[in-house]
Amino acid sequence: MEILNLISLLSAALTLIYAFLVLNFIRGWHNLTYFIPEISDPQTKVSIIVAARDEEANIAKTIDDLIAQTYPKVLTEIIIIDDHSTDATAEIVLSYADRNVRLIKLNEDRALNSYKKKAIQTAIGTCSGDLIVTTDADCRMGENWLSTIVQLFEQKKYKMISSPVAYFQEKSFFERLQSLEFLYLIGLGASTIGNKQPSTCNGANLAYEKATFYEVGGFQGIDDLASGDDELLLHKIAAKYPDQIGFLKNREAIVYTHAKENLSAFIQQRRRWASKSTRYKNKGIIVLGVLIWIFNLSILSNFITGLFVPGFLTITFYQLLVKMVLESLFLWDVTGFAKRRSLLILIPVLNVLHILYMVYIGIAGNSGKYNWKGRMVR
Repeated sequence: MEILNLISLLSAALTLIYAFLVLNFIRGWHNLTYFIPEISDPQTKVSIIVAARDEEANIAKTIDDLIAQTYPKVLTEIIIIDDHSTDATAEIVLSYADRNVRLIKLNEDRALNSYKKKAIQTAIGTCSGDLIVTTDADCRMGENWLSTIVQLFEQKKYKMISSPVAYFQEKSFFERLQSLEFLYLIGLGASTIGNKQPSTCNGANLAYEKATFYEVGGFQGIDDLASGDDELLLHKIAAKYPDQIGFLKNREAIVYTHAKENLSAFIQQRRRWASKSTRYKNKGIIVLGVLIWIFNLSILSNFITGLFVPGFLTITFYQLLVKMVLESLFLWDVTGFAKRRSLLILIPVLNVLHILYMVYIGIAGNSGKYNWKGRMVR
């Protein structure tokens, strides 16, 4: 009985800490005002950079969306970096050469762990824009995407702008679950920016000053890690300019991409994302991640123990209840912004599966190698 009481107190403490964290996320999201662009005459030269590897099925649609942007063509430069594709990606990009699309073929004869960072850095070294905007080769965006980003940049003078990313065109229950979980991640990153404690962003929709990129040393110091062209760069810029990181809370700025089709691809992706945590220098972000991981571990441990000692199942129930209610409150706001509130019906299933995923990925993401774009990296 004493052990049960001790575990109950520890679980209650962890649950209260998690509740405080999620309430803080909700506060951060509400600290972000919905951005309404002003009518203005844009002045910023922009370089859109897309790293592509074996994207022949998607790259044309992405380029079509980039060409269709309402932002002045004279101020726009589109650069596609072909990262040693083995398909027709480069040929498709070349077919747009007369439409202000430039192809750079990455020509590395030695093995790298981070080809994407090399690709982006190569493009930045040759681009003419003052503002770098990155997206992925399988993304879609509306025609006002770029102009909305630039208007926030010109109005607020941010050094870096993180913008929203969402999944769309889901074909299965598993993909819809990913959509809800991904919106949680995007909302989390946005809320930490709203709280002036930037923690995460997504390179599929990221903008930063070229001068600032060089000022913080670019990818130097993080270029041996496959992932982190977005989040670790955010940390470098935030360390120097903590109050000059913005999140673009505007639906016109959403970039859309696809969820992973199967569990294996999903796990590989999330292991790659989680691997970035080994290079975090901000102790606050590390503590945040560890606390969330321990909370999820405690729920799983209490459930397993409860199969033999029924009293632990009661503890598990209350932890799950608090987790579900608070995350529902947070996701009510985020899914409302993305106009995807219908996904909230999946919260009970996602809550349970998310515990297993968090515990596993917290370990697997920080150890070993994983497959990405046909390469084994770490």
